[in-house]
Amino acid sequence: MDRELAGRWGGEIVSADSMQVYRHMDIGTAKPTPEERRRIPHHLLDVVNPDEPFNASLYIRLANGIIADLQREERPVFVVGGTGLYIRALLGGLIDGPGADESLRQTLREEMNRLGKPHLYEKLCAKDEKAADRIHPHDGVRIIRALEVLELTGRSIVAHQQEHRFREAPYKDLRVGLCLDRERLNDRIERRTDRMIADGFVEEVRRLLDMGYIESLKSMQSLGYRNMVSFLAGRQSLEEAVHLIKRDSCRYAKRQMTWFAADREVGWLDPGDVDAASKRIGLFLNRYS
Repeated sequence: MDRELAGRWGGEIVSADSMQVYRHMDIGTAKPTPEERRRIPHHLLDVVNPDEPFNASLYIRLANGIIADLQREERPVFVVGGTGLYIRALLGGLIDGPGADESLRQTLREEMNRLGKPHLYEKLCAKDEKAADRIHPHDGVRIIRALEVLELTGRSIVAHQQEHRFREAPYKDLRVGLCLDRERLNDRIERRTDRMIADGFVEEVRRLLDMGYIESLKSMQSLGYRNMVSFLAGRQSLEEAVHLIKRDSCRYAKRQMTWFAADREVGWLDPGDVDAASKRIGLFLNRYS
């Protein structure tokens, strides 16, 4: 739907996907194909290598620059993707939390490397249940940040987020969400996973490993990639890896829906209802043109 709508309105797409920023990671991140990118310009794809850092602050800086250029050209901007923090921060700014304490972070990283992510996640559950509810057990970066904020301020990172409430609002925006019932959504996820395998996902991960991108990298520990690495390392069968990708993807989609459902400004549509979405976009653009 996003590319069709951007084409109808002469717009360009700014990706808000925290995995599509990585080069060489195409199949597992469901990047648009080269042909799709030729038809509709896409931005913030292939920004960094898999071993380079990327975060919400860098995303906002890059996205703001691109959006400013497109606004000068009077081209509609379609921000597309499922990384809720990136979208929320782009539309409302980042929280004013404490700066990084590298000594504390290093201590937590060493603890995670020594005892594993499940240990650190259990530690977060015991100390900050609200933050643990919002963070995936495999997301080591966010687990460490939540523990760091708690240690430095004595308050949950959730409290800092709620206090800030992302109020800066630098843009006029129209928010459209695509909603499927759970059965249809899970079926799509399972079929997409099978298509990824057929398209060469195993070979893509093998190439990444051959290029020297090690298993412990944040990018290689992401959904799907960590399972393919485990298969290639002989720790699980391909059938087991595919099953876990489908299961974890369905769970991730559920968390995404919970995140976006909390935003009362999102108008929900069926993914096939392109005309209804286009009508909303037309009314919005006419209001602010």
